[in-house]
Amino acid sequence: MKDFSLDIYRALLETLLEQNYELISYSDYCHNNKGKYVILRHDVDARPENSLKTAQIEHALGARATYYFRCGKESNNPAVIKAIAALGHEIGYHYEDMSLCGGDSAKAWSHFQTWLEYFRQFYAVETICMHGAPTSKYDSKDLWKTADYKSLDIIGEPYLDTDFNDVFYLTDTGRCWDGCKVSVRDKIPAHQDRWARKGLTWHTTPQLLESIEANRLPAHVMITTHPQRWTNDNYAWWKERILQNMKNCIKKLWIRN
Repeated sequence: MKDFSLDIYRALLETLLEQNYELISYSDYCHNNKGKYVILRHDVDARPENSLKTAQIEHALGARATYYFRCGKESNNPAVIKAIAALGHEIGYHYEDMSLCGGDSAKAWSHFQTWLEYFRQFYAVETICMHGAPTSKYDSKDLWKTADYKSLDIIGEPYLDTDFNDVFYLTDTGRCWDGCKVSVRDKIPAHQDRWARKGLTWHTTPQLLESIEANRLPAHVMITTHPQRWTNDNYAWWKERILQNMKNCIKKLWIRN
């Protein structure tokens, strides 16, 4: 199986289930974070039709995941959002309001509320998640220095409301599992460094699968994927790989400077 194919994504979920992990959404974690679990978080940055395919795989396996959609047309596809919600998955807002509003917190707060209400027409949104917007100088989490998302009945934001002392964080940013070094904002540096010192770091999905089968993964995990990267279509697979390699080089320069 090729890495970052839908086939290996299914294998990843099946292997986790074989090791008795419960596959849950982020809102599930916020309500009841007991037992052995993996939080399945998906950031729908682009190509939302890919997200429907991963959602169908999860549904067939009895898993529940969270899909965070951006407000832009590259992510925001009402038909896909409705279809994923109908499969029993959680829908959330992948916010980037500070970036879109040029760092103006008042405008960003108004923008955030407008789009939260938009997504709530499809699903009773309980959680939100920051979009990293690596080319922007603004960190959208800075909005919460002056505003309070919990005043809008939001119960959780993964970067702010997850106990990463307890929950092991894995993300496919950079189209690999050790891409935090090329990530501008999708990272939890202190905690990822701590886990890496224990040898819990992998580059490819096959390497990750081997460790899961060997029962080396912690009992509490959050796995973040970007479904645009996961496909069985050969042309789309190679296109994503080439583009991501180019993006990684740009991100390295961005971080360095």
